[in-house]
Amino acid sequence: MSQFRALSVLPGFNLALGFTLLYLSLIVLIPLSALFVKSATLGLGGFWHVVTGDRVLASLRVTFFTSFVAAVINAFFGLIVAWVLVRYTFPGKRIVDALVDLPFALPTAVAGITLATLYAPNGWLGQYFAAHDIKVAYTPLGIVVVLTFIGLPFVVRTVQPVLADVEAEVEEAAASLGAGRLDVFRRVIFPAIYPALLTGFALAFARAIGEYGSVIFIAGNMPYISEIAPLLIVAKLEQYDYAGATTIAVAMLLISFVLLLSINALQWWSSRRGNR
Repeated sequence: MSQFRALSVLPGFNLALGFTLLYLSLIVLIPLSALFVKSATLGLGGFWHVVTGDRVLASLRVTFFTSFVAAVINAFFGLIVAWVLVRYTFPGKRIVDALVDLPFALPTAVAGITLATLYAPNGWLGQYFAAHDIKVAYTPLGIVVVLTFIGLPFVVRTVQPVLADVEAEVEEAAASLGAGRLDVFRRVIFPAIYPALLTGFALAFARAIGEYGSVIFIAGNMPYISEIAPLLIVAKLEQYDYAGATTIAVAMLLISFVLLLSINALQWWSSRRGNR
């Protein structure tokens, strides 16, 4: 410890570390520990019985599938939006840039009600889908729509600064060597922004998994069809089934942790491969 103090440039390391650990304990560690402790009251058999219930499995399947689809859509279109904002100058660019952050500022309930109104069978947009027998609101497709709306800023704001730091000289050098536009993007630009794009995908995916306020207005909340896991947790809390609610929450937490850990491992592997 004395050797570390000698090498430390900034004073107050012990105080800052103690405050950090205390803050993380109060905000993250203690609530998560309480979650596991409460779910443990059911025992391993009771935990497995709740998690493997047909309704719980269906809600988890809807939650993770729609979140993954929305995150993939955001990864693709978020990259396009970030590219346009960084590489082009056009009238109203600042307005478009500000609109990207709208899902951050807009209350989730307002977003859910607005999208449900727009995509309802008699809504401004939903009537055109209904004419082709496509139902958006009150289906899993509606969940994907609202999760895409709330997750877009995570990808754009993660990719945008990295894309802005890509030097134009590198692209010009590749073009002078005979590389086409697609080759320049695939071999020069994409490897540089791929870690940031993967991070934005993970953030959008994680945000979508826990979304509740906007989804309940457009999902329809039909068991086995469009019921999400957070809604099932709230339903169990209203029935005073706290152990069952925490058990579903723990299952979501474990699945999310494994998926995000896999994404981070893929990001680490790709960045390490790119540095070779």
